[in-house]
Amino acid sequence: MVDHESRVQEKGDGERLQKVLAQAGVASRRHAEQLILDGRVTVNGDKISALGTKVRIQDHIQVDGHEIYRTESLHYYLLNKPTSVITSVSDPQGRPTVVDLMKDVPIRVYPVGRLDYDTSGLLVLTNDGELTHRLMHPSFGVEKTYRVWVKGPVGINALETLRQGVFLEDGITAPAIVERVSGVSSETDINSRGNHLEVLEVTIHEGRNRQIRRMFSTIGYPVVKLERIRFGSLLLGNSLSTGSYRILTIEEVRELRSKVGL
Repeated sequence: MVDHESRVQEKGDGERLQKVLAQAGVASRRHAEQLILDGRVTVNGDKISALGTKVRIQDHIQVDGHEIYRTESLHYYLLNKPTSVITSVSDPQGRPTVVDLMKDVPIRVYPVGRLDYDTSGLLVLTNDGELTHRLMHPSFGVEKTYRVWVKGPVGINALETLRQGVFLEDGITAPAIVERVSGVSSETDINSRGNHLEVLEVTIHEGRNRQIRRMFSTIGYPVVKLERIRFGSLLLGNSLSTGSYRILTIEEVRELRSKVGL
């Protein structure tokens, strides 16, 4: 073990092991460092415990005995997720997943956070593990904007509650930005229910489970339809059809990484 660590460090080539683990989506860089210190990482069969260790593209890396597959480049995609699709790489119940929608992508990418089964809209997928960790970590406060359809009209007191914070079972939410939206049509099957639907746009920076739906249920306006239209600096727009995806531009990736200090 000592010989291997000395050899790769003295040569000075390759990339730091913790960075490679983070880019492979194994963990954040800080967590990857702890994995190394805990002796859970091997390179070419040798247990590694030095944070300065560098690895090359031909080295075989394992964490807890599982092979880590490195990517020579990072890839970023924006998916317009449909409803009735799981935000996961697999589902034991056999339901379609967001990865199923991207079968022709030549590399493995992972969703950044999640959208509920019944929620549609903007979802980022990437193999950039460090960016994923930061985008999901609450300390970076990445904003997400949702378009929300509810049975209206929504009273001013309810709007103020959303703006000030809603008491949920896991604590009060941070203040949300809430705006009424006009001129946005609802889906035909929603209109056919004969109810007046009001459309709101809500921006939050937290990432609690089913947060938007729980907030509106608590104030007495259950969500009929929910769509995410913005994530950080990314906008869904109208050009990407439901179930389709596109590659993020260099400028979009740069802005996204800049927002979380990368």
